[in-house]
Amino acid sequence: MLNPITKILSPCFNPIRVLIPLFNGKVAAGFPSPADDYVEKSLDLNELLVQKPAATFFVRAQGESMLGAGIHPNDILVVDRSIEPVPGKIVICALNGELTVKRLERQNEQWHLKAENPAYADIVIHEELDMVIWGVVTNVIHAV
Repeated sequence: MLNPITKILSPCFNPIRVLIPLFNGKVAAGFPSPADDYVEKSLDLNELLVQKPAATFFVRAQGESMLGAGIHPNDILVVDRSIEPVPGKIVICALNGELTVKRLERQNEQWHLKAENPAYADIVIHEELDMVIWGVVTNVIHAV
């Protein structure tokens, strides 16, 4: 079964910039450090997540085939159409009329769409398969 994707969204080209404080230093996963409690600068999420606005879209993931890559159901995937889909990249594909997200792999001259969950089979790419790569996933927005 393919990992379906829902709700394709495009970034806003004239967004209202909301600058969020970025604190200097790292967050301690052990003991806190009070020495780093000041703001370094403001962080613009558009600049962080969208390198090429005209080539970027967002899409919501559905299913569990990419859990091993850190992609969970309802995550928002940031996808760049201008990046070349090379082996090892996670891609969004239209496959026989359905969208899916998988890792693009090449083994022994054979191309595959690899699931990152052993419960899902890889998809062998062949000439009879109706497949178009829409873009490369650059970021995952995941709620905790």
